[in-house]
Amino acid sequence: MTLDRSLIAGLPAFAGLDGPGRDAVLARAQSSRFPKDSEVFSQGAEAASFFLLLAGHIRVVRTSPEGHQVIARYINEGELFGIAVAMGRSTYPASAVAAVDCVVLTWPNAAWSDLQARVPSFAASAYQTIGSRLQETQAQVMEMSTQQVEQRIAHALLRIVSQSGRKTDQGIEIDFPITRQDIAEMTGTTLHTVSRLLSAWEDEGLVKGGRQRVVVTDPHGLMVVAENRRRK
Repeated sequence: MTLDRSLIAGLPAFAGLDGPGRDAVLARAQSSRFPKDSEVFSQGAEAASFFLLLAGHIRVVRTSPEGHQVIARYINEGELFGIAVAMGRSTYPASAVAAVDCVVLTWPNAAWSDLQARVPSFAASAYQTIGSRLQETQAQVMEMSTQQVEQRIAHALLRIVSQSGRKTDQGIEIDFPITRQDIAEMTGTTLHTVSRLLSAWEDEGLVKGGRQRVVVTDPHGLMVVAENRRRK
């Protein structure tokens, strides 16, 4: 089935393309729906395709040899992901799991070079994505090795709301369901520690929680925690 060119209209990766240009880009793509908690691809699987998220949010999950899971990041609408081909990898370094019901465009790796040559904005977007994720990974490694758990959790929440937050009357809400266990897996700590800190921060007016819901009610106050600038 031919995909409608409006699917990618307005996306930064395909900026400047006219209608026929968008048709050409979509000619080798496939659109798929993934229900919440289903895998788009799994860690270690052969990387035969790359992807763009049209709707929803994707959790990127790494599993250690000992079986410990770490949520590396979340993918937002309009972002490329699973671009192992751009890094010269033959397998996916992590799993991609639908955090909510998602719609995903998939291209075979054979289309990568053609898209780069045909669409300058695609090449720029791809390498900007690689660069920003490398920087994010380096920042997370530094946080894990140098910061206390309270700072790590505060940084993680601020990072998510900056990427996937929406303003509400109460503050900035993370725009997808997120559990305390998810936050624990992002920050290398335990569910008990996350629950204790979020409850304390809620009492202080920094955040507001609920079932799979987090609202940052005082971003500046949470930044003070993240930067360890609280008065002793």
